[in-house]
Amino acid sequence: MQSATMDPAEEPPSMLWGLDPIFSAFARLYVRDILQMTESTQVPGIYFYNLHPIYKVDVLGTVVYRRERDDFFCYGVDDGTGVINCLCWKNDLFKEEGGPTKSGEKHSDVAHGSFNLVAELEKLRQAQQRRCRLEIGELLRVRGPVKTSRQQREIMASTYYRVNDPVMSVQIAWMMDVPQLYRQCYDKPFQLQPDATGDSAISSLSKATNLIKDFFKEKSVTRFRPYDVQDLLQPLISSQPQTTPADQKPVAGPSACQQLRQLLKEVLQILQDEGTVYRRVKSQDEVYHVTAHDKDLLIAVKDIIHEDSKRDKYAEKGCHILHILSAVRQRHSLNVSKTALELVLKSLECNSDIVSTSDNHYTVF
Repeated sequence: MQSATMDPAEEPPSMLWGLDPIFSAFARLYVRDILQMTESTQVPGIYFYNLHPIYKVDVLGTVVYRRERDDFFCYGVDDGTGVINCLCWKNDLFKEEGGPTKSGEKHSDVAHGSFNLVAELEKLRQAQQRRCRLEIGELLRVRGPVKTSRQQREIMASTYYRVNDPVMSVQIAWMMDVPQLYRQCYDKPFQLQPDATGDSAISSLSKATNLIKDFFKEKSVTRFRPYDVQDLLQPLISSQPQTTPADQKPVAGPSACQQLRQLLKEVLQILQDEGTVYRRVKSQDEVYHVTAHDKDLLIAVKDIIHEDSKRDKYAEKGCHILHILSAVRQRHSLNVSKTALELVLKSLECNSDIVSTSDNHYTVF
């Protein structure tokens, strides 16, 4: 496999790599993507997936070939998307061959039934050998930096071990976690770029969201309509016409008014996803309630917990958050999200109106 390198013009500056949390983590990537990652032109040994700088990975797969040398093992690991070579070094304890056993026999004659340090070290060495010397078909987990040797991509293992998974619980959990990591992290490109002052630039969407939140906090807004806050975002919309070369026809783009409406729409969606706002009734008259300042919602949640905690079913542990959510939707509004309810529960707990008995159960004093 040829080691592809990224176009220097597309590659993020190396001084910004540390701002990406994936850079300092062991990325759980599919082997197929590890083999196809492009290598940095700035720093050899750094690779890019969707502009995310990556140099160490975490892989779980089946051993499909093995080679053993005096100092290391070479395991071919197949995770279902591809096969990658993993170079797994032996440590000094592993490389000792039979040394402690002879001396252990002498000590065992002297100390009958007492703790024998040499014998215990021998047991430890044998246990480590069993964990590190894998056969074809066994499950291996490998963590370490990615390297390219002889034009072949491989993993230099810093940690590796056999995974005992008779009912495939580890593999199932892995297959559920990795796609979620792709959706939430890896498939979202690293877009942070420096501005003219060298500081990280915050997108217009983030600025707009923070601007609306500050307005809610400063004015103690309980409810609003979109046109009430639309003018706050006006300074973020560029009203200057775009210039085009004389030999090209001007390209029609969205007007400032259209940009403003689209930005406001995206901000309101983010605020709803975060639970900051919600619509009690969905109608043509778009009225949004600010969750933290909606006294009716806080009272409804508090009353539900107070009443239902007296029932035998919830007397010991309190009310589960999903039970509270169901009751709130029946009594108050069908449009209350779980994230909005979590904000309300946090506020009530800070005010000592309720207390959490576990991560998801709440009761009153």
